[in-house]
Amino acid sequence: MTIAQFKDLCLDVNDPALARFWQAALGAPLTELDGGDARVDPAPGRPAGETIWINRVPEPRTGPTRVHLNLRLDEPDPRRLLEAGAHLVREPGDDPWWALTDPEGNEFWAFPPLTTGPTPAPAFEFVTGSADPVVLASWWAQILGGTVEPDAGSASLTGAAGFPWQRWIFTEVDEPKTVKNRLHWDVDLTGPDPAALVDAGATVLRDRGGDIRWWVLADPGGNEFCAFAPR
Repeated sequence: MTIAQFKDLCLDVNDPALARFWQAALGAPLTELDGGDARVDPAPGRPAGETIWINRVPEPRTGPTRVHLNLRLDEPDPRRLLEAGAHLVREPGDDPWWALTDPEGNEFWAFPPLTTGPTPAPAFEFVTGSADPVVLASWWAQILGGTVEPDAGSASLTGAAGFPWQRWIFTEVDEPKTVKNRLHWDVDLTGPDPAALVDAGATVLRDRGGDIRWWVLADPGGNEFCAFAPR
């Protein structure tokens, strides 16, 4: 039995207009919320886990991007993303993708269309940097279920409960984590509290209560995530 199920993503932003960029990038509906927040909803027919909550925060973005999405283009180049406000970091070379940033500097990768078969939804992989990809992928498999596939300098988790994309990829990074991730994920607990997560090695950063109805935790790699009790 899994300890939790993947729920959705949350992106910290300074300018709420960033929600419109991700709406365009993902071809998904946008719901504007109070206080400058927003929600990019899954495109019709897509899983609920593709929801991205856009949360306005005062602190600026600092540090490298450790968590990002990989997008699959339905055109031969990312011109449409650039016209929507993305910035080009690197053209394809030895690696067959474009490295881009959104208008606030959050990196993501765009891959060319598939040459055979139907093109999948724009977001098809979720990527998290780690000092030890196999260890961190195995930890999340312990929490969400699924299968870990090690590779050179990375590991992939497939089949995790509630996970909406093809793969959760953990890539090896040299730099230590020093600042809060701008993009984080939420999970739904199968039990009444995060005790099992803590027993497995998670750290509680903030308890539920006051103005929040969830717990804020960090995984063994220091990545923040929020855990929600069953309703």
